[in-house]
Amino acid sequence: MDAAKVAELREFVSKCKSNPSLIHTPSLAFFKSYLQSLGARIPPIPKMDKVDEDMSDTKDHFDAKRPDPSWDNDEEIVESDIELDATDVVEPDNDPPQKMGNPSVEVTEEMQDAAQIEKSKALDAISEGKLDEAIDHITEAIMLNPTSAILKATRASVFVKLNKPNAAIRDANAALEINPDSAKGYKIGGMAKAMLGHWEEAASDLRVASKLDYDEEIGLVLKKVEPNVRKIEEHRRKYERLHKEREIKSAERERKRQAEARERDALSALKDGEVIGIHSAKELETKLNAASRTLRLAILYFTATWCGPCRFISPLYTTLAGKYPNAVFLKVDIDEASDVAANWNISSVPAFFFVRNGKEVDKMVGADKTALERKIEQHAGST
Repeated sequence: MDAAKVAELREFVSKCKSNPSLIHTPSLAFFKSYLQSLGARIPPIPKMDKVDEDMSDTKDHFDAKRPDPSWDNDEEIVESDIELDATDVVEPDNDPPQKMGNPSVEVTEEMQDAAQIEKSKALDAISEGKLDEAIDHITEAIMLNPTSAILKATRASVFVKLNKPNAAIRDANAALEINPDSAKGYKIGGMAKAMLGHWEEAASDLRVASKLDYDEEIGLVLKKVEPNVRKIEEHRRKYERLHKEREIKSAERERKRQAEARERDALSALKDGEVIGIHSAKELETKLNAASRTLRLAILYFTATWCGPCRFISPLYTTLAGKYPNAVFLKVDIDEASDVAANWNISSVPAFFFVRNGKEVDKMVGADKTALERKIEQHAGST
């Protein structure tokens, strides 16, 4: 077996040990039946709280998931009960596995003849209502001819009469391993699963049996099983729909949370009423993105320490930052951040660029204080 699959199986077994109730999950019904067929002791279904009671049927073991704890209380999904007909459902039998014989033994004609004699005795005992005696005879027949599917299917039918569905399922499965087209194997297996309340598995086996060799008994059992299956499928569809709605709401809340987090990050990246120094193209991109997310005007001021007009207008730029706190005032020294200056094709300073939503909406070159404030008022005022 693949090492990864072995690791997954080990993890699954570990989870079952820590939470034995997992074995009652509907999708694992086949696995539970297999364990029961081996004589394993299955833990009882745990008592359920109000939400679980609203979403389950004890006989069908249809276990709907609880709502995500991240939900608000007023958004919890509460499903209705599934009202199933469990009139003939019985408690599972937990007897040790019955004898199956050695499938590798070479069966002689004498052994086949002896097995037929034992089978005849078993049928006579069944007709007289001596079911335990019938089991003994048919078991002897199986030990003589362990490769006969019909013998194991016949014993399975007796176990059904004895209300021992797990034993019947073991025999039905053994019959199908020998003959995958055994109509009786599917029929008796389906009947036994119906006795345990495993409605969907029962319906599946009985439908196959009816295609292989329909008889009235199969039809009668299907009439009882299929309404329960339809109710389960309807319940599952309803749950899946509501679960999908829950996922959509949860995703929407997460998108909203992330948007709010981004806005908080953007606000923290901006300094209201202050001039923010830019030292790299990456830093400028961050600030412009933050301005866009907060729907603010960004003013990009290119300067240089050796520029006389820059020294003349810089104090006004700082004053205007405090006067228009809803605008983002950025400042770039072209000698320190030459990559930014190159990206913006700066040929002379001071130069001012007005940016909204990442796009340049206006610009100004020179140290005209009146023109600078007028442009800031014009564009910042429309934010």
